[in-house]
Amino acid sequence: MARDNRRIGEDSDGWQGNGIPKAVPIAVVLVLLLVIVGGSVHVVDPGNRGVKVTLGRVSPEFLPEGLGFKWPLISKVHEVMVRQQTDAADAPCYSSDLQQVQVKVRVLYRVPEAAVVTIFQQYYGDPFDSLILPRVQEALKEQTALLSAEQIVKQREVVKTKAIASAKQKIGDVVVVEDLVLENIDLSKELEAAIELKMVQEQNANKARFEQDRRKIDSETKVIEARGEAEAIRIRGTALRENPDQINLQIVEKWDGRTPMYLGAPPGTTQPSGTNMLLPLPDVHRGR
Repeated sequence: MARDNRRIGEDSDGWQGNGIPKAVPIAVVLVLLLVIVGGSVHVVDPGNRGVKVTLGRVSPEFLPEGLGFKWPLISKVHEVMVRQQTDAADAPCYSSDLQQVQVKVRVLYRVPEAAVVTIFQQYYGDPFDSLILPRVQEALKEQTALLSAEQIVKQREVVKTKAIASAKQKIGDVVVVEDLVLENIDLSKELEAAIELKMVQEQNANKARFEQDRRKIDSETKVIEARGEAEAIRIRGTALRENPDQINLQIVEKWDGRTPMYLGAPPGTTQPSGTNMLLPLPDVHRGR
């Protein structure tokens, strides 16, 4: 009878009567404990914020980065990035002269902490495709429609500045648009060739006008110089007529002490060349 009771309860080698090892229940309990403990903690990566969802209900407060706790098995934490992000896309537009313009734009944006839960609920944490891009494209289309294709190419900074202001107004405070980068503006080959030809013609015309203005300025400068020189001669002549002794004074000041000599015979004379000539000296007693 004792032998039969031992077989019904437990075998001597550690097996239960139903053929299951004694260690199995313990292992199951340990696994469940590990699952519960591991499921009760979460880690939010740096630059992100967490949104806790419990049985389909979103917590109204976001979770900061780092280690935190949650309900095991029934709660899950989703991360939303709050660092600045960059995404690129194409924006097909039309100019005021009905030319198709393909703009490649890069958007720099970030999600503010106050809008983390809203962004997760409405856009599942990624607002670019459904919120940012459509409004940026709309803003670019509005601005390019006011300018010709040539003006869009030449005034891309103006288009960018006005498009940023318009996009921010359309998006609101849910997402902060930091900047727009117009990486490329593509036109049709025919339009690009026409604009390039026009720019070359304008440059040549500007160069011709510059040369014309330069020649005009040079001519006016020469006239002014000639007038100044003539006026100076007139003033010197008037001064010499009014003061004849000025000539004698200049002769005396420039005389080196030697009597000048004739290199040839004086006109109307037979005086040989190489003879000394007498300089007229002023009468120092004149006027006394």
